[in-house]
Amino acid sequence: MTAITTPYFRTRLATTRTNVIDRALLRTAGVLDAFVQKRLERRAGDVRHHALSAQDAAATARRNAEALAALGMLPR
Repeated sequence: MTAITTPYFRTRLATTRTNVIDRALLRTAGVLDAFVQKRLERRAGDVRHHALSAQDAAATARRNAEALAALGMLPR
């Protein structure tokens, strides 16, 4: 999202004069866009952290089971 910094906005079909409200709305939309993007990145990081800790717990349980099996202690 980009903010309009000039008082004119040009498209293929027309040139339109922008006012302060238009520019403020675009700046606000840009700020909200950045906020949502940061929040989604943070959430993705949390999910990744939980997935890695679950994988680590599974690997630890498997190692412990293999160590007990090597000693001849099998589960009942």
